[in-house]
Amino acid sequence: MSVYIDDTTLRDGEQTAGVVFSNAEKVQIAKMLDEIGVHQLEVGIPTMGGDEKDAIKAIVDLGLNASIMTWNRPVLSDIDASLECGVNAVALSVSTSDIHIKHKLEKTREWVLDTIQEATHYAKNKGLYVSVNAEDATRSDLYFLMKFARAAQDAGADRLRICDTVGVLDPFRIYDLTRHVVQVTGITVEMHTHNDFGMATANALAGVRAGATYVNTTVNGLGERAGNASLAEVVMALKYIENIDVGVDVGSFRPLAEYVAKAAGRSLEVNIPIVGDNIFTHESGIHAAGVIKNPSTYEAFPPEVVGGERQLWVGKHSGSHSIEFKFQQEYGIEMDKSVSKEILARARKLAVKRKRVLFDKELMMIYRDIKKETEQFPVN
Repeated sequence: MSVYIDDTTLRDGEQTAGVVFSNAEKVQIAKMLDEIGVHQLEVGIPTMGGDEKDAIKAIVDLGLNASIMTWNRPVLSDIDASLECGVNAVALSVSTSDIHIKHKLEKTREWVLDTIQEATHYAKNKGLYVSVNAEDATRSDLYFLMKFARAAQDAGADRLRICDTVGVLDPFRIYDLTRHVVQVTGITVEMHTHNDFGMATANALAGVRAGATYVNTTVNGLGERAGNASLAEVVMALKYIENIDVGVDVGSFRPLAEYVAKAAGRSLEVNIPIVGDNIFTHESGIHAAGVIKNPSTYEAFPPEVVGGERQLWVGKHSGSHSIEFKFQQEYGIEMDKSVSKEILARARKLAVKRKRVLFDKELMMIYRDIKKETEQFPVN
């Protein structure tokens, strides 16, 4: 099964409250995503004009391997603005839930169907690849959603984006919904999932298992409110859990994550999945002992796969194996168990006092203090 990544860091990711990318940053992020093999980039909203339109044109001018897509309302002038930028694909987005149709659009279901068909016909006649976005699809009446999918399909749409706009479905219901759409219509389906209940990645994978072949992602899970499905999480979960390799160079995930975090003015959380510092950091004595013997005991994949690095920290929960390994591997000091146990006892006490793990210099101070007291082993 082939699965393709359509990354929307430069559109939905930048819609994160308070995040603004400069044009130079948008160009650099596009380059980095293209270099790792992301298949399609959703790069912005041309109808905004100004810097937004300039950035999109600059990205198009790069001649990247990735398909370049823009986000549009199902409005002909929006499509014209995208054409002026030179993109080869457009996402045409309109709400399909009654709550959106009534309160946001202040229109009718019939208007939604007529409008999406007209816009799709127009875009296809201009030679564009068309993704039709069913915004708030997961809160839509199923009968109407299917009617919408068929209307888009009849108008020539290349795929349907199922949007879990406020992240309200779980993987089981996402699977059922996506499976129904795929089986009944046969249209190519893309998953666009939000993380309001912490299930964006799980829902994206459930959609893939149900037959979706595109997934919308953002770097670091950026996006409105709780964010979108994370690029790194989706790609790695597909690779290691679903055995689907999407052809993306995962070894560059860490530098990409760091750059986007800096450009977004957001810290890269230490426990963020796949690329966080703590993902390959071990303190607990039982866990560290297992990792020392065989890293796969407590690591789902090697850190170097995603450009990470394994670390053993010494703190309140550490064991003597960590002490012995750390001193031998990092300091070149061999020691017997009686010495490592004494270092461990003092290290634990200091860690509790300071409410953190210990720095290397603190461990060495403990080591030297014991040496002075006992004169039983040499200092390197």
